[in-house]
Amino acid sequence: GGSGAMAASPGALRRAGNEEFRRGQYGPAAELYTRALAQLEAAGDATAEERSVLLANRAACRLKDGACSLCVADCTSALELVPFGIKPLLRRAAAYEALERYSLAYVDYKTALQVDCSVQAAHDGVNRMTKALLEKDGVNWRQKLPPIPAVPVSAQMRWSIPSAQAPGANTPPATAPQGERGGNTAAGMERAKMLKEEGNEFVKKGNHKKAVEKYSESLKLNKECATYTNRALCYLTLKQYKEAAQDCTEALKLDPKNVKALYRRAQALKELKDYKSSIADIKSLLKTEPKNTAALRLLQELNRA
Repeated sequence: GGSGAMAASPGALRRAGNEEFRRGQYGPAAELYTRALAQLEAAGDATAEERSVLLANRAACRLKDGACSLCVADCTSALELVPFGIKPLLRRAAAYEALERYSLAYVDYKTALQVDCSVQAAHDGVNRMTKALLEKDGVNWRQKLPPIPAVPVSAQMRWSIPSAQAPGANTPPATAPQGERGGNTAAGMERAKMLKEEGNEFVKKGNHKKAVEKYSESLKLNKECATYTNRALCYLTLKQYKEAAQDCTEALKLDPKNVKALYRRAQALKELKDYKSSIADIKSLLKTEPKNTAALRLLQELNRA
């Protein structure tokens, strides 16, 4: 009966919308999400999360139907309710990209990467926008960018997810293994960031041994891709090639296409005379950045080796 459909709960409407979406019926899906939203608003007790999810879902319909401005509007509303949601960020970036507003798309892709550095779509988006902006605005394209928001630690997924899924995540921290304690707390993250920045200062002064110490302390608190690639650079300078390669491998576990990690591991492997693996790393790097001059130069040297 038709009357039964009207009484469907927001949750049921959302599930029906998801079903239509999967079948490629984007218009009807959007209507169901709109009805669910209207019901939630009317009930007045909707959580920000519920509304944000429905808006992000409706945004996906708009994007599929090519209604990019409507998609942007829905994503913006979703992000006002729940800042730094990964789906609305990626969908808004795609809509901006389709509207050829490349600098806005770039900012959203970069923000999404801060939230979760493992999202391949965001890495690819940053690479596409960089090319597009370079063509459009020339070498100084970065100066014309709007500011990229700093993502608070609380919204960064790369540390919150593993601890949430770990069995016994509710056990008191006293039982945590020694190295982990304080690792995922906001204070631990801040401290890790500070230590990393101290490491960076030592690198600038040319004191790579001291830098390694700081990066190592930082990594105990937070295993971050950039800290590994920074420490790898120090190890290369100190001619500790095995350690450099190992750090790049750790970085690539966190971010499989990281250009610095691939390039620095290739350098280390070349010094360790493992030319075959070194060439393989450079070739993976060139898939992401085909015009990377440093990598192309290293490949020439390797082919002569």
